[in-house]
This record gives sequence, C-alpha cells and structure tokens, in this order.
Amino acid sequence: MSGRARPGTRVPPALMRMGARQLGRRCLDPALPWQVQRTRLDQLTRPILLPRGITVTRQVIGGVPAEVVSAPGADSRRTVIHFHGGGYCVGSAQTARSWAAHLSAQAGCRVVLPEYRLAPEHPHPAALEDACAVMAALSGGAVVLSGDSAGGGLALALALRTRDEGQDPAAGCILLSPWLDLGRDRRADPGLVRRDVLLSPDWLDACARAYADPSAWAGHPVSPLRAEHAGLPPLLIQAPADDLLAPDAEALAASAAAGGVEVTYTRWPHMWHDFALQPGLLAAADNAVAQAAWFAGKVVG
Repeated sequence: MSGRARPGTRVPPALMRMGARQLGRRCLDPALPWQVQRTRLDQLTRPILLPRGITVTRQVIGGVPAEVVSAPGADSRRTVIHFHGGGYCVGSAQTARSWAAHLSAQAGCRVVLPEYRLAPEHPHPAALEDACAVMAALSGGAVVLSGDSAGGGLALALALRTRDEGQDPAAGCILLSPWLDLGRDRRADPGLVRRDVLLSPDWLDACARAYADPSAWAGHPVSPLRAEHAGLPPLLIQAPADDLLAPDAEALAASAAAGGVEVTYTRWPHMWHDFALQPGLLAAADNAVAQAAWFAGKVVG
C-alpha cells in the first residue's frame, strides 16, 4: 500500500496527553486478556498521517513477517530495523508505522518493522531470536537498530549479543522510551507513577512475568541495562520526563558513556511514554523524528 499526504494539523500537547491517558486505560490494563489488549491497541493506533508517496509492503525477512516502509528515493542499502513496543505482549508494526514513514522521508532510508513473536504465547527468547534472524538477513548494508519501549530493550539486547558474539555491529542504535530493566521497582518513585499517563506498574509487572520468569530478569538478554555497555555502537536515547521508564534511559546513558560509547541523550520535559510515535500531530514528536533522522544519517554516512 502507499501513503498519501494529509493536512498536517498539530494537536495541543494537553489534548494529546489526555488521549494517551485514555489509551492506557482502555488498552494497557492487566485485567484484560492479552488478545483484547492487542485488538484495542491496533484499533486506537491506526496511523493517520503519512508523508506523500510512502510505500508499506509486507515481506518475510529471515523467516519473520515484517513491514518495510520506504519514502520515494529511499536507499535500500541504508536500513533502520525498528522493533515496536508493547511490553513484549501487545503491539504490532502498525503502532510504529507513522514514525517509520516520517523517518524514511527525512533520512532517505528504508525502515523495517519486524512482527516478532509475542508473549505469553512465545516467551523469551522468541523475540530475541526473531530479532537476530532479521538482522542476519539484512546484514549486507548499513543497518541501524531501533526500538521503542520494550522494542528498545530488544534492540539493545540484540546490539549486546552482536557485540558479545563478535558479529558485524550495527552502525548505531536509536532507543525511544526504552524498557531496559524488567526487575526494577516501578513504584519506587510515586511522583513519577502519578505523572505517567500511559503506563502503570501493574501492567509492566504483568508483561514482565508473561515475557520471562523472574529468575531470568537479572540476565542482560532480558534486562540489557544490567550488562556492561562498553563496545556498543553509537546510541541515541530519547527519554520523556513523565515516563515510568525514564530512569532506565538515564542509567543507560551514564553507563554507556562511562564505557566510552558515543551517546546522544535527550530528555524531553513534560512528555509522556512513546510520545515520539506521533509525528505530524505533535510538534515535540516532529522534533524527535528529526533528531533520529540526523542520527541515522550521521552513523551510516
């Protein structure tokens, strides 16, 4: 299918915040069956703003279904592999399609959105195995790893595995609101719990338990924040201030920088979890995508 340009109407951040709160209440509720959460999330996150000429094709890459998003003139030798969020249990390529389309248009690259297997039907290491298969199949050109929320954790876990196994590294890694430590106590900062309009500690805990046994949470394939981060490729980390996962992003930026990694860390005041996925609607998201496009162009040359 192809994307059509629509009039760009920015929505006031306060109204977008209210929408994020309703999305969290209606979709990310641990009392709901996973399939109900998935269906509601897909219904409420259909992208409505795509730049002119965008094409979205379905492919199977390394045995994994995926969407490939390309703007006119995008260089197929420059690829961003973006893993969608959703606590490893919900979400799909659709939730990141608008972000991918705007990034492709600005960076001149194609963006691959893998439909990795979801828990609890497919717990760890299924998602990481799928991520590895996609990267191996696309290793012929310049590749940037990317992910939002749980997808950010998956992207970082993949970068660590690549480093540890001596494989060709990605050119860089883009992490949006990343979930990097499944064992962290999300109730430790009550003020942050109140400010987060999308995520709740109960939902994150339910996702963590569905994805991996608590005995595995300390391992860096599941919680990549707990690894040593020296030797990673350049990182772009975008962290909203009003996000239960913001401490993960800050801790990773400090750890990676201390290990000699090139880190670009941006903290976005008054923004909520995964705000960057609303380009065309939210000015801050437009700025976040522009930064991601700059970073992708910088690391792939």
